[in-house]
Amino acid sequence: MTRATSTARSGASNGELGADEMRRYSRHFVLPSVGIDGQRRLKSSSVLLIGAGGLGSPAAMYLAAAGVGRIGLVDDDAVDLSNLQRQVIHRTDSVGRPKLESARAAIVAINPHVVVETHETRLTSANALDLLGRYDLTIDGSDNFPTRYLINDASVLLGMPYVYGAVIRFEGQVSVFGAAGGPCYRCLFREPPPPELVPSCADGGVLGVLPGLIGMIQTTEALKIMLGIGEGLAGRLLLVDGLRMRFHEVSVQPDPDCPACGTREIRALIDYDRFCGVTKTGEPAGRDELPVDIAPSELRSRTGEHFLLDVREPWEHGIARLVGATLIPMGALESAAATLPRDRDIIVYCHHGIRSRNAAEFLRSTGLARARSLAGGIDRWSREIDASIPRY
Repeated sequence: MTRATSTARSGASNGELGADEMRRYSRHFVLPSVGIDGQRRLKSSSVLLIGAGGLGSPAAMYLAAAGVGRIGLVDDDAVDLSNLQRQVIHRTDSVGRPKLESARAAIVAINPHVVVETHETRLTSANALDLLGRYDLTIDGSDNFPTRYLINDASVLLGMPYVYGAVIRFEGQVSVFGAAGGPCYRCLFREPPPPELVPSCADGGVLGVLPGLIGMIQTTEALKIMLGIGEGLAGRLLLVDGLRMRFHEVSVQPDPDCPACGTREIRALIDYDRFCGVTKTGEPAGRDELPVDIAPSELRSRTGEHFLLDVREPWEHGIARLVGATLIPMGALESAAATLPRDRDIIVYCHHGIRSRNAAEFLRSTGLARARSLAGGIDRWSREIDASIPRY
């Protein structure tokens, strides 16, 4: 569902500032590179935020505070208690509410002069060109490879820049892709890594303050682009090591063989889930050597006896677990493999299905051919089968 009050890409208004706005933005007016004309430019600009989570939270709040006239939000998730450690736009009393409702209320509370448009949907190859095309600039606050490649290819096809950001554990990355004469994401990462080798923030963890740091850098780049000032990150990948508080740069040059911005062989958006090795159900695509996942609905309908194996850490098991599961963390699995039953199916699960898939593959290599992995992990089980199981 999309709720919007304006569809013009050129901005939210004619840029005229009222008396309240003249006082509100006074610290901008004294900056020679911004001034009243720059503030009018911000008010006439529009930004689309993909995701109202860790990166989208600081971006949305500071874009609103800066006076960007029209802000679009794309998200289809609800606020969960585990989000609050890093997604600072949401509050405890917002748990269970759609993230778009929570984020919109926070933005309006910061600056009632901002037009907020909410798009309650996932970004897909069917809607990406339409959604991105309504705005001047996109900020990528996604947390998965299919969406990153989708944003990149849509931006290149539309001829508009976007600000990229990513975080994991104590590290982050920021750059500007799709700018005129600059590289795109595929110039740096032509192909995505295999999904089983990439931990999500949920599985790998993330220091709560780090998305705030990366999101703020993204917002700074976005404001500079809209104002037409400063030196941007186009052609540079900024690497942030939060644990040692070190910043490094990697030069990224346009690749003439890039299928998106080089050879231009990408003329339409593709199935990005399959391109990144994941099917719509979260199972690996086109990798016959991997264990066959079992969907939550299939596991629920099973009548035969099976052995349920939890390969998460003890603290995770303490938060949420499936009834009857035996806990053997990944680090102890090799030594415990010989004790597992060989006469029953072994259903392995973790948080989102990545560790369990690796565990099932290992068990099959030891001769436990009936090992299977619960697709989407306990998180998907909670969403689709049993909502009483806490999500984290």
